[in-house]
Formats: sequence, structure tokens, C-alpha cells
Amino acid sequence: MSKQQLVETASAMVSRGKGILAADESEKTLQSRFDGIGLEATQDLRRAYRDLLFTTPGLEDFISGVILYDETLRTRSLDDVQFPDLIAQQGIIPGAKVDTGLTGLAGFPGEQITEGLDGLRERVQTYRELGARFAKWRAVFAIGQGAPTRTCIQANAQVLARYAAICQEAGVVPIVEPEILMNGTHSIEECEEATETTLSTVFYELLAHRILLEGIVVKPSMVLSGTECPVQAGVEEVAEATIRCFRRTIPASVPGIAFLSGGQSPELSTAHLNAMNLMGPQPWEISFSYGRALQDPARAVWKGEEANRKLAQEVFYHRTKCNGAARFGKFSPEME
Repeated sequence: MSKQQLVETASAMVSRGKGILAADESEKTLQSRFDGIGLEATQDLRRAYRDLLFTTPGLEDFISGVILYDETLRTRSLDDVQFPDLIAQQGIIPGAKVDTGLTGLAGFPGEQITEGLDGLRERVQTYRELGARFAKWRAVFAIGQGAPTRTCIQANAQVLARYAAICQEAGVVPIVEPEILMNGTHSIEECEEATETTLSTVFYELLAHRILLEGIVVKPSMVLSGTECPVQAGVEEVAEATIRCFRRTIPASVPGIAFLSGGQSPELSTAHLNAMNLMGPQPWEISFSYGRALQDPARAVWKGEEANRKLAQEVFYHRTKCNGAARFGKFSPEME
């Protein structure tokens, strides 16, 4: 993939009115999701669930790309089509989660670093051969006493940049995901400060590693009050703080921002996205890359029962439609 193709793919991932479905849960994570509906996440049920999502009629109306886990990239649909091929046939871009998870940052209790650089070049090439045209790597930062530390931010920023360089070398668009965790008692002001410091460092490292910024998508968290903060910022305050922070830190050459939901409710994540798009034109597309916020309502309806499949797909499509409307600032609570 040439530089021009990287740019075109990144732009297509943040197409107007569309967003990215995060369906890259590992077997362990998907089991934790299935616990909520009282199911064991067997291989057959994992396959059936992915099939339900990816064959939803009209999925391409509001979804531009899908992030897949290793197992899903190698799995065939119920109609015996490789999942990446099934997705691509709908005009949706398949992608892959390529990090191997979080581990404690030695010497810094409570902070984490993402692993997976070993063997990444070969892994990205394999996923490209399986149909992936973009990749995702998640780094997380907790706010607490003295955290996130400068060391944690710099270490993760360097790893994100090295990952992005390997992806672009292979002709794969990197999604750069620095997530400030919602957990904690921190105020929205503390979250904004941590987010600004983190994003500034990440982009310093991306430029130092010669990353083509026009050929990436950023997947950040929104600037939010901590879940245990006694004062919760309202929707407009979140939108204003987030956009203000991003305008200070994210270069205009980046084609788009695809927010993670980070544990927000489906309704609130949509409302926040809508409020940001109501603020007028920005240097980049303001999009979404939600997992739970798109999937939770549909999974609760499905419950592993084939008889519930059609209704679950309708519920899933409705959530994608609400977020598609929010991309234009045209979402309203009545749509719920």
C-alpha cells in the first residue's frame, strides 16, 4: 500500500456519517460480556454472535470499518465465508487488534504498558494477508496520586509510535489509541490536563518516528469526570473540554478522531459525540469506534437464542443509526 493508499484508507475509515465497530474482544473479554447474559462463550456461540453483528442488514450505512480479534480474522461465517471477506463484501474495511495486552510497568505500581512489539512485523503482515487494512493498538493511562507519570506516558507513547511505524511500513493504517481511564475520583479539569499531556507526548513521538499523520486514525477517550467524582460534568461541558484539548494537541493533518466509549452508556456516548459535532467544523472528522456502546443492547436482546437474532440485529442497527446521526450533530433523545 502506497502513502496515497494509506491516506485514502484512513479517510475512508472516518467517512462522513459513519464510524468503526470495535469487535476485537479476546475470548476472555467476550466471556466477561457474556456473563451479563448468563452464557458460556463457547467457540460456536462466539462465532454465532460475530455472525449476527456482521450480517446485520444495512450495517454499511453507518459502519466504515470493523476491528477484529485474531480468532475472528481466521473464522468463517455461518454461511462459510471468512469474516474479513464478509465484511469487505459490504464495502466495510476489516481491521485487526495487534497488541497482546497490558502488563504492569515495572517500578511504577498501578501503571501499565502495552506489550506486543516482539513479532509485530510478522503479525501485521499475516493479518494483512488475511484481509486487514488497518490495525489497532491500545495504551491506557490511569489518573491517580501522581499518575499518569511522565515515565508511563513517554514509554507508552514510544511504543505507540513504533507500532504505527511498523504498520505503515506494511501498508496498514494504524489506529493510535491512548485511553485515559474513566475510573477514579478525578475532576474533568484533571482529566483534561492528563489528556493534554498524553496526546502532546504521543504526537511528539509519532513525528519523531516519521509517521505519516495523514495515514493514521486517532482513537482517544473523551475528557470526562472520573466515575467516582462527586461532580459529574454535563454533556456540553464534556464536549467543550474535549474539543479544546484536542485543538491544542492533535495536528490538523490527522484525518479523523474515532472516540472509544470507555464504559460510557450507549446513550451518553452518543450524546457526547453529537454535542461535539454540533460545535461546528473541526480540523478532523469527529467519529466513533465503539464496542460496548454499540453491542450491549443487542447482546442483551440476543441472549444466545437464534429466535432473538432478527430483533437483536434491529437493535444493533438502531444504535449504529443513532451514532451515524450524531456524526452530523443530528441526534436527538427522541431517536432512542
